Amino acid sequence: MVGDAVWLTQKNGHRFLGLFVDVKNPKGTVIIAHGRGWSPDFELYGTLRTRLAEQGYATLSIQMPVLPSTAILGLYVPLYPDARERFQLAVDFLKGKGHKNIAIVSHSLGATMANQYLIRTDDTTVKAWVFIGILQGLEEMYRIKIPVLDVFGSNDWTVTMWGAPEREKQIRLNPGSAQVVVPDAKHFFEDREDELVKIVVAFLDKTLNVKP
Repeated sequence: MVGDAVWLTQKNGHRFLGLFVDVKNPKGTVIIAHGRGWSPDFELYGTLRTRLAEQGYATLSIQMPVLPSTAILGLYVPLYPDARERFQLAVDFLKGKGHKNIAIVSHSLGATMANQYLIRTDDTTVKAWVFIGILQGLEEMYRIKIPVLDVFGSNDWTVTMWGAPEREKQIRLNPGSAQVVVPDAKHFFEDREDELVKIVVAFLDKTLNVKP
């Protein structure tokens, strides 16, 4: 396995897994959040955490709260405070290791949970947010003062695509933000991972002021 397993402890004593890939002189550091019911190294998330590291970014892919596979999206709402705590612990872990140029790259329900964290945290450490195939729309974008990138596929899930025009209106008001539709890509970007990684890296390089 690429990287190291780290365990972060919540206030209630629960320990959750993070997969940390450190790199020498990183351009920045990315917290990766997976979608509903998955894990930090599952397919797309394993690709993101390792390929971003190859591009010069340290990565910390964290285990998000999960419910049984039959759980509908609405059942996850009570878990949002748990998710917010996990994001903050991930940020604190990275700060403790001296990382400052921190971004979040999140997918599906993980993107929704990142949204909930960013509109409620007072911590200004995170400098950029990439949300891929977000579910349940984009909430209270006016509270988010950092550049964001909204990425989804032209063959994405309906729940992601239907709100795209409204999301674009919201993020257009936030300097440095953009929306990108990847042609022929599905929700998990099967066979489009290379293109997705290029899009994410280009945004992070620009937003985090990475020198050529």
